[in-house]
Amino acid sequence: MILDSFGRNHNYLRISLTDNCNLRCFYCMPEEEYEFTPASRLMQPDEIESISKIFVAQGVNKIRLTGGEPLVRKDAGKIILSLSKLPVKLTLTTNGTRVHEFIELLKEANIQTLNISLDTLQSDRFMLLTRRDQFKLVYDNIQLLIRNGFQVKVNVVVMKGMNDGEINDFIEWTKDTPIQIRFIEFMPFSGNRWTSNKVFTWQEILDLVQTKYPIVRLDDEIHDTAKKYTVPGHAGSFAVISTMTSPFCSGCNRMRLTADGKMKNCLFSKEETDLLTAFRNGEDILPLIQKSIASKAKELGGQFTADFEKVHAEEIQNRSMITIGG
Repeated sequence: MILDSFGRNHNYLRISLTDNCNLRCFYCMPEEEYEFTPASRLMQPDEIESISKIFVAQGVNKIRLTGGEPLVRKDAGKIILSLSKLPVKLTLTTNGTRVHEFIELLKEANIQTLNISLDTLQSDRFMLLTRRDQFKLVYDNIQLLIRNGFQVKVNVVVMKGMNDGEINDFIEWTKDTPIQIRFIEFMPFSGNRWTSNKVFTWQEILDLVQTKYPIVRLDDEIHDTAKKYTVPGHAGSFAVISTMTSPFCSGCNRMRLTADGKMKNCLFSKEETDLLTAFRNGEDILPLIQKSIASKAKELGGQFTADFEKVHAEEIQNRSMITIGG
């Protein structure tokens, strides 16, 4: 077991395969002309497998692969298949643009659930948000996944004045489609131009949904990051990830590995532990993992509180979202 000083057991590892992406969402990537990490500085497939086995030996039973966009990495398939042989639930977060190329491989790897990032159902707004004209491809790939029996969760970062007017359009999508829409409060990261007045809150989301739909609260598990709901009679459901207004840190079981092999004990932690260099030097990295988790803050990386209107993004020491890995 990997325990922190608050008794939280960490059995969920998120691994970023790359900081590269074929979209340019402004809240994730600081700029269009971004310098991606050279391949030599990324964890290699055998290193990812070996390091993952060390975590699994300590009780990790769920691994999520993230990016950037994980499926743009040339050896993504090799990595997915190698990790699928471990005794874990293997999942993936993707922007959906390359899913059609990996359908059979995902089946072979026994991946059953995928999270797809999609912040709008309007093609022109998709172009504005991502700077790429690929809405139809992403939407069609979500339908492709559903037809092939995958459980699909759609991640929607809600930004006031940008896409908050589409919340009920997403809810309507769940009427006949068995998907879960996950509305995510806008969070501050380096270079993403976060301000508190852009946060559309959990309560505001619920209030807006209830102007049109009756909702029922669903039961949450202790480690859930999302507060789950359903509209009676709908094939799908929705949830809210309320990081800024109602954090879920008390049940946190997550650890992160960046694509360049740095361990973060929290999405918002300013400290990182370089596991890759130590691993390449032949060192035992388990003490480094344990030390990192032992130093984990009680909530939000110890950098701010849920009083989000008093948060000053420029004072938070962290990476950009794309270099952390979701």
